[in-house]
Amino acid sequence: MDERARNDTDPTARVGHEHHDHADHADHADHAGSTGAGPSMQQHEEHGDHGEHSEHGGHAGHEGHAGHAGHEGHAGHGGHGGHAGHGDHVGQFRRLFWINLVLAVPVVGFSSMFAMLLGYELPAGAWAAWISPVLGTVMYVWGGRPFLTGAVSELRALKPGMMLLIGLAITVAFLASWGATIGLLDHELDFWWELALLIVIMLLGHWLEMRSLAQTTSALDSLAALLPDEAERVEGDTTVTVAPADLRVGDIVVVRPGGRVPADGTVVAGTASMDESMITGESKTVRRSDGDHVVAGTVATDSGIRIEVDAVGDDTALAGIRRLVEDAQNSSSRAQRIADRAAAWLFWFALGAAVITAAVWSMLGLPDEAVVRTITVLVIACPHALGLAIPLVVSIATERAARGGVLIKDRLALESMRTVTSVLFDKTGTLTKGQPTVVAVETVSGRDSDDVLALAAAAETDSEHPLARAIVESATQRGLQVAAATGFESAPAVGVTANVDGARIRVGGPHLLAEEGEDELPIAEEWREHGAIILHVVEDGVVIGALELADAIRDESREAVDALHELDLEVVMITGDADAVARSVASDLGIDRYFAGVRPEDKSAKVQELQREGRRVAMVGDGVNDAPALAQADVGIAIGAGTDVAIASAGVILASDDPRSVLSVIELSRASYRKMKQNLWWAAGYNLISVPLAAGVLAPIGFVLPMSVGAILMSLSTIIVAGNAQLLRRLDLRPESSTRAILGDRVGRSTPEPAPSRQ
Repeated sequence: MDERARNDTDPTARVGHEHHDHADHADHADHAGSTGAGPSMQQHEEHGDHGEHSEHGGHAGHEGHAGHAGHEGHAGHGGHGGHAGHGDHVGQFRRLFWINLVLAVPVVGFSSMFAMLLGYELPAGAWAAWISPVLGTVMYVWGGRPFLTGAVSELRALKPGMMLLIGLAITVAFLASWGATIGLLDHELDFWWELALLIVIMLLGHWLEMRSLAQTTSALDSLAALLPDEAERVEGDTTVTVAPADLRVGDIVVVRPGGRVPADGTVVAGTASMDESMITGESKTVRRSDGDHVVAGTVATDSGIRIEVDAVGDDTALAGIRRLVEDAQNSSSRAQRIADRAAAWLFWFALGAAVITAAVWSMLGLPDEAVVRTITVLVIACPHALGLAIPLVVSIATERAARGGVLIKDRLALESMRTVTSVLFDKTGTLTKGQPTVVAVETVSGRDSDDVLALAAAAETDSEHPLARAIVESATQRGLQVAAATGFESAPAVGVTANVDGARIRVGGPHLLAEEGEDELPIAEEWREHGAIILHVVEDGVVIGALELADAIRDESREAVDALHELDLEVVMITGDADAVARSVASDLGIDRYFAGVRPEDKSAKVQELQREGRRVAMVGDGVNDAPALAQADVGIAIGAGTDVAIASAGVILASDDPRSVLSVIELSRASYRKMKQNLWWAAGYNLISVPLAAGVLAPIGFVLPMSVGAILMSLSTIIVAGNAQLLRRLDLRPESSTRAILGDRVGRSTPEPAPSRQ
């Protein structure tokens, strides 16, 4: 908050540290005492160093972040055995798929069973009969290895699932095919072409799966990146460059302008405006001076300070956030996927059907038919379609989401979003723009608001302060003519002074009014109740107007809240700001309830509080302080312009800063879940029908499903599943489209909402 408006806000407001109220969260460099024609170079450095945080802006190309949380989830389920690694699995399955696809062509083409099905003749040479067995063996050993390894892992864990089912099917097909090739088994059991197609289809499904879960960064890596690589420790009259890990409690460290604090400590010399946004998520810089506490990872924007280290390593606030993120991610990774459950059921179904088939045909005195029928059941039961049912939906869903500005990292989050009952928004930078904006201009009688704003903008033109930029930007947006100013001066905790068109114009807070002996305008009391920043404009010693500045609410936030209410979801807001600020924003947007004055380390506890009420919570945030809450929530949604840590901790990333994109995530979750269920029913339905027929359940009436017909049905099932997944491409997930689909003609706003409740 600006020192010029020091007394204009609720003194109980806290951002980041409990013992610092907004009265202490003060001035940027150009209000730090410089005088003259313009701001000093150091002042410009201060505002240039605001880029330390803004460097995260945009995050174009979040592909690098893809899949972190989901990968955790994947690692957590034993069904995929060897899949718990990192992004190298994407390359592994991609290479295996393409190589085995090439090998599959001659295996299928030279398979006698496949040739018989299509009615063509194989070459007469003896060599032709060995192409399918030899290359099929290579495919089984090489292409089938991930599934065989996973099957062993599932057996050891006593948790049968997809991998065991695939491993069983390809092993049975492999052994039966060799038996048929060397004449030990019936020629009907020549499954080389079936084995090849099975391996290729399963590799394709798992490649798509791995791609959707791949990660190249993590929340924990991003947290570590907040610390500087080096620290300057004071030793006598000199400084020595050391690694932050070498610092000890009691060391004195120099933090230069634009530098990051290497460890938690207390300021012992100097004063600086600290950019704590990467930790607190709040956009205003905070003035820190002798005796004030600073946190590792924050940036001294305008001047250098010396701090005495009072916490290092695992005792720092950053390390605490790291532990919270790690714990929450580990706890959320135990979720089971739908396909795993279906595969487990299908495994027991196939195994049971095979045992019954063997027993019944043997009791009927037909042991040879028992072998043929049993092997056919086990091969047909392999989930070709099931292997593609989920990966295809996820792959298409993530692609459609990306086109709508939503990046899906964790498919578990995508699945869970449809069950959410409460959406918890961080205020700053999410529902609001995260930067001060002129929201009202009040003038004395006889003065025009545009003239007052233009004079204030002229006086502030040479300032680099965020409030000054907000005033100048507001005048520009209104198309006002801003005159040139001379004699610019600034004073800490007071304001700025400049000569504009022959008049002495001053802009500042209560200390400026005290110097001039002027009273504030009556409207100031009302603005103060909203938690606004209040600046007065003085012309030649007389107040001519006042400006209300606040963190402006995004226009899209109102539609987002209205649409969420239309979906019968509770909307909750959380912020470190004072109650007056939170109450004003919540009331304006019609938010159901809010948490105000919440310290960074307590946000995840608020998520847990909602979860204890039986709520399933989606958390939307953008700061490092949001990372534990994002990881703790049932679904974490990071605003794309936020920090790397928040993005890496979330399962869903909004590439833009439009909160309406949350609606797109909900729509996608519901649509993709429907497709998953439909595909699973198609895939399982094929097995439920074809397995009994292959076993010979209709043999008493003279019908036994031929292997060739079973294979055709299996391929048809796979085609249906793939085609059904393609229907997701019809979704329009642009935020405005998702909002219009929910609100219809009511897009554009809204009736007043009842006052929110404070929590």
